[in-house]
Amino acid sequence: MSFDAFLRDWDGESLVFRRDEPTGAWLFVAVHSTVLGPAMGGTRLKSYGSPEDALRDALRLSGAMTMKQAAADLPYGGGKGVLAAPSVPAPGSEERRRLLLRYADVIESMGGTYVTAADMNTGQDDMDVIGERTAHVLGRSNGHGGAGDPAIGTAIGVFHGIEAACREAFGTGTLDGRTVLIQGCGAVGDRLAGHLRDAGATLLLSDVDGTRSAATAARVGGTVVAADDVIGTPCDVYAPCATGGVLTDETIPRLACRVVAGAANNQLATPGDGERLRAAGVVYAPDYVVNAGGVIWLAGYETLGWSETAMDARMEGIGDTLERVFASARKTDISTAEAADRLARARLAAGSG
Repeated sequence: MSFDAFLRDWDGESLVFRRDEPTGAWLFVAVHSTVLGPAMGGTRLKSYGSPEDALRDALRLSGAMTMKQAAADLPYGGGKGVLAAPSVPAPGSEERRRLLLRYADVIESMGGTYVTAADMNTGQDDMDVIGERTAHVLGRSNGHGGAGDPAIGTAIGVFHGIEAACREAFGTGTLDGRTVLIQGCGAVGDRLAGHLRDAGATLLLSDVDGTRSAATAARVGGTVVAADDVIGTPCDVYAPCATGGVLTDETIPRLACRVVAGAANNQLATPGDGERLRAAGVVYAPDYVVNAGGVIWLAGYETLGWSETAMDARMEGIGDTLERVFASARKTDISTAEAADRLARARLAAGSG
């Protein structure tokens, strides 16, 4: 599919792209919506099979960020940056630094319509570099005036989301004795495991990198589950915290859980999978609602001036938002995915007025 075809099917506002001649990388910044404020979304650094694959990611993820910001009730729209490099430059390398600085120039040229942060294969050190050329960046290190790693906030928010989903499924949000299977033991999954352990949950840990799941299991007293065995392993809560697209017409019938609530983006392979989960009796916490803690963390601490008390309340508010979604889904006899979409669209419609 050509660039033109992608853009014809996209409902966003603007796309900026550059060919980075020194590295052969493509730089894409997709601004999906500025209805509620500047488009905010992370920067993904990845090697793709083709520029078209990278563009598809940028457009798709920018739309998801619009829904996330709206559901979180933040003064931001949705956007996404994708750096599609032939090979990902090593962290701290001069090649990586120069690529990030040229990317920062692109962001600066957009005049504040897009604000970036960290995403796949980027972190606070990269945001520090970008911050040398533009102020339109969040998630820099504490030493450079930022709020640090937003994975801290994402994990806290997912924890509160799991509590809310358990209240919906079991009548109580108490996690003591509940079995939670975390798929993906990276920055978010590992932190989430710690919160769940402290709440008394029994933990099952899985990761395609077995050393990571083993390390997390050792730290929290959990049990390792092989990556190929995640779907179908009995548990109360399945928390996907790695790649998206894990909930499909093939995997949903094999789930052995009552709740799905995790940090991964784009967990549903197709829009119809939300209805499949409902039909299967699984309480699904829509991903962009439950994983919004990262953007809340960045916006609250870096641009909105929140105190720790205010931040704690907003993180707990993720659970409150989910309860609204669950109640709406019950009342209108729709999936929780559709109920979340309606909530986000209503806030966008109110903002556009």
